[in-house]
Amino acid sequence: MPPWAGPTRWGICSAGKISHDFIIALKTLSAQEHTVVAIASRELAHAQEYARKNGIPRAYGSYKELARDPDIDVVYVGVINPQHLPVGRLFLRAGKPVLLEKPLGMNAAEVRELVQEARASNVFLMEAFWTRFFPVSGRIRTLLAQGALGQVKMVRAAVAIHMSNVPRLVEKDLGGGALLDLGCYCVQFACMVFGGEKPQSILASGFLHETGVDETTSIILNYSRKRQAVLTCSFMVNLPNQAAIAGTQGIIEIPDYMSKPTDMLFNGERWECPLPPPSQPLNFERDTGLRYEAQHVRECLLQGLKESPVMSLADSELVASILDEVRKQLGVKYTQDQSS
Repeated sequence: MPPWAGPTRWGICSAGKISHDFIIALKTLSAQEHTVVAIASRELAHAQEYARKNGIPRAYGSYKELARDPDIDVVYVGVINPQHLPVGRLFLRAGKPVLLEKPLGMNAAEVRELVQEARASNVFLMEAFWTRFFPVSGRIRTLLAQGALGQVKMVRAAVAIHMSNVPRLVEKDLGGGALLDLGCYCVQFACMVFGGEKPQSILASGFLHETGVDETTSIILNYSRKRQAVLTCSFMVNLPNQAAIAGTQGIIEIPDYMSKPTDMLFNGERWECPLPPPSQPLNFERDTGLRYEAQHVRECLLQGLKESPVMSLADSELVASILDEVRKQLGVKYTQDQSS
């Protein structure tokens, strides 16, 4: 057990849109179990504004100051993709447990470096694939473990949201691309369904944006015993963002919002788990669902775990390796790939 017995004391790294929503999501949980004690931004004024609006005691103008704060039990890192490795490494080396937004790194090499850093420092690290912690995802894992679908043969998933006007999606220097922002949800879903098994083959086809990032991609993952996942992502159009798992004895369907699901159908029978309403407006729909990963992190820390049994570091490495191969086939290369 950790030395603290009260609420999990969160530090928030970055004062961006997702960090705002994470703070609001924490407020849907018990104040006796979760509290935000500090927030850091590269611009002190931004951190101070967030602190003032949300009753956060301390605001810092640098991430290093946050890393030195002795009263923090875990840091939520919501910086842009290219900063995940250096910022994640900063907190791990400072001995701070880290919940790091997806993707854990720009490529598999960066993910491996963070995993090695976490293990060398003996510090908790988890990729913030919030989808894994929604009750719907837990229900799916239970049904699969029970063999309720018979032999799973087919997985289908699509996430497409029209965001071609958003700089962080289209600019390569900001870690843009539909795969790292949206397609990763589909890949992690397939990895979850097939129990972390490595696909036997990966086939990818798609189109690149004028900036050189991927804008629309379809992926076929072929697994042993004639099992397959067909995945699609795009930032050029809107899709219903559905998913399905088909087995010899049944089918699970997620009718919409597969990356943040609140309902599902098992052989036509609906199962729902609504989200609590936010106390303040959110930047992104359904973001109070971030509460589930936050609660899971608390439970891991209380048990003294160094990684999550639900979103393991091996899972993060597998997702990153699949994304690397897909980008290779599409011809998308980031500056960070040159050293890998």
